[in-house]
Amino acid sequence: MAHLQSLSPTYPATSPDALAQQISELGEWFHNIDLRGIQTAPNHFLGDFPNVKWRHISPALPLDLSGATVLDIGCNGGFYSLQMKQRGAKRVLGIDICDRYLEQARLASRTLGLEIELEKRSVYEVEQIAGQFDFVIFMGVFYHLRYPLYALDKVVTKVGGKLVFQTMIRGSDEVKQWESDYDFWRKEMFADPSWPQMYFVEQSYSSDQTNWWIPNRAAAEAMLRSSGMEIESHPESETWICAPNAMTREGKFVLPRELDGTL
Repeated sequence: MAHLQSLSPTYPATSPDALAQQISELGEWFHNIDLRGIQTAPNHFLGDFPNVKWRHISPALPLDLSGATVLDIGCNGGFYSLQMKQRGAKRVLGIDICDRYLEQARLASRTLGLEIELEKRSVYEVEQIAGQFDFVIFMGVFYHLRYPLYALDKVVTKVGGKLVFQTMIRGSDEVKQWESDYDFWRKEMFADPSWPQMYFVEQSYSSDQTNWWIPNRAAAEAMLRSSGMEIESHPESETWICAPNAMTREGKFVLPRELDGTL
């Protein structure tokens, strides 16, 4: 499923020129979405993004999501929310802190006739959303956070079924089996590029001052496991599909145990 298509002609009656004007008035788009033949970000520096990622991730998710609930954290222009709705999800809630992205997602939703809910909300506030979701999409957000592991520990409390997690990766892509503990005086493993590690960006990376923490692959996978997720698949280089482990399924999440001193 390379591009989104409208399921029903419920979009506003407007000419291609008027639609192009509406798209332009909402500023620069980070999600390239096909809105009735008009690409919202045709000159994206990553190409046809995020479809370049979705074509690898898509086969790892059910084609039929009838009855499923979806939470899309950092929904941006709504590409992933709309893809999940197109597969029949009963409820799709997209959240973002950027008003412009939310307005872009609203326009895309109306134009394609795909009903999704959109809220202005930070990832640090996800615990205020009632209940859990069959699918939680947490893509393109992690490395923009000053407190990424704190956020991830909050996100996993919303996962009732699957977590689709993506982060920028830098450094080593190698994953090794490490010992469960090390003597205080051993230091050699810290010099190994494949040791789980995060790179802190003090000023800016790729002209973006919100690129704060960028993990290598080993760190991304280790943090997912540490937060209570079992990695089920790795459909593309920066994306993992996970499910709650036994402890998380029993409601014993990491964050509350850390905060009350019982971890």
